[in-house]
Amino acid sequence: MSDRQAVLWTAKDAAIATGGVGSFREATGVSIDSRTVEPGDLFVAIEGPTHDGHDFIAAALAAGAVAAVADRVPAGLSTDAPLLRVADTMQALVDLGRAARARTQARIVAITGSVGKTGGKEMLRLALSPQGSTVAAADSYNNQWGVPLSLARMPRDTAFGVFELGMNRAGEIAALTHQVRPDVAIITTVEPVHLEFFPSVEAIADAKAEIFQGMLAEGAAILNRDNPHFARLAVAARAAGLTRIIGFGRHGQAEARLIDALADANGSVVIADILGQRVDYRLNLPGQHWIANSLGVLAGVKALGADVRAGAAALAAMRAMKGRGERHAIALPGGTFQLIDESYNASPVAVRAALKVLAATTPAAGGRRIAVLGDMRELGTAAPALHAGLVADVLAAGVDLVFTAGPLMGALHVALPKERRGGHVFESAGLTTLVAGAVRPGDVVLVKGSLGSRMGPIAEALKSLHRDGPRARAANGA
Repeated sequence: MSDRQAVLWTAKDAAIATGGVGSFREATGVSIDSRTVEPGDLFVAIEGPTHDGHDFIAAALAAGAVAAVADRVPAGLSTDAPLLRVADTMQALVDLGRAARARTQARIVAITGSVGKTGGKEMLRLALSPQGSTVAAADSYNNQWGVPLSLARMPRDTAFGVFELGMNRAGEIAALTHQVRPDVAIITTVEPVHLEFFPSVEAIADAKAEIFQGMLAEGAAILNRDNPHFARLAVAARAAGLTRIIGFGRHGQAEARLIDALADANGSVVIADILGQRVDYRLNLPGQHWIANSLGVLAGVKALGADVRAGAAALAAMRAMKGRGERHAIALPGGTFQLIDESYNASPVAVRAALKVLAATTPAAGGRRIAVLGDMRELGTAAPALHAGLVADVLAAGVDLVFTAGPLMGALHVALPKERRGGHVFESAGLTTLVAGAVRPGDVVLVKGSLGSRMGPIAEALKSLHRDGPRARAANGA
């Protein structure tokens, strides 16, 4: 943040936390990316899978970093460059995060799940921020680099900390939760995601349940009562020593229970019972999945000791994030079409949820519902069947035309009735021209696929149609 003023790390505190040696001016932030360094940052030179941060220390210092945390001095660096020398920079980042967690009295909530983690994290940020100084990562910083970085950025006087924990293999959440040590853990849902790395959905549930390992007995586990793996997760929570288990959803025994939801084109008015407290609130995001996750979020707010009604009122400000349901009205000659950009990621449950949103969106006069779908990754040997199995959801959503990209989505293309097939290509880049040439005023277009399937450029190309004009439409590339 450019308006940072408070000291986050002194050289002495950073040296004690990491076991490092060196001196520097007081740091007001922490960064591991030289491209986004802000004046006052402490730059930690991480050796990643493709780049070594030590090669960018000079750039980070030139951008205003007060010092670099390094385990060696790179060739060509000035001899008087401010460094905090450590044995291992990745471990130093973890150590900074652990120290930041230990020195604060903040109430900490961690959120994980097969889908809905980032949206839930943003709802928690909104609900808690008016009630005290709240820290939450701006992006999906949910892995072995992002979580300790987010912790290391947490000021001492933080009131609430919100952390998203992700994984695609067993053991990853366990390592993260021991760093975060959450007071409250939310598992949004367990679904067939990352099946490439797990033998079953039950094994995925067990990996998500690792989040309880970093918690004290007085902590609270908040679980989706409508999910078939609720009982399994509850058993895991109890085995970890937790006694406060809170269910959320439509289920009659859910402690955070949906009473009613009045949906419209732009969202819902929700009536819920949150641990015995009736709450009415507005969500300006369409889709049942947002309603479900809001119940878990408000249960988390209650478990942290914050004001549920104030938190619920704040959720009206929630907006779709880039690539996660953003809507755009795009002008064409003769009218506009609506783009629903869900291009950030995809899984079977997420595609089904997006198709329901598409079904609930009414095209303008003469318009159609169009789905542009890319491969869902990391589904293992079940992938072809899971892709083909979307045909029932496509038809139930009233989709008029389906464009598909990727070898796995080919299974859906074949399964579709011929009149619904808009086109199929092996690489997503080849789909841009087809979709741009087919869209017309009144249409509603959904774009969705896993990050690796590169559906984002298609969404960006569609957004640019109003600038390019009709003659350039067919030539618009990814």
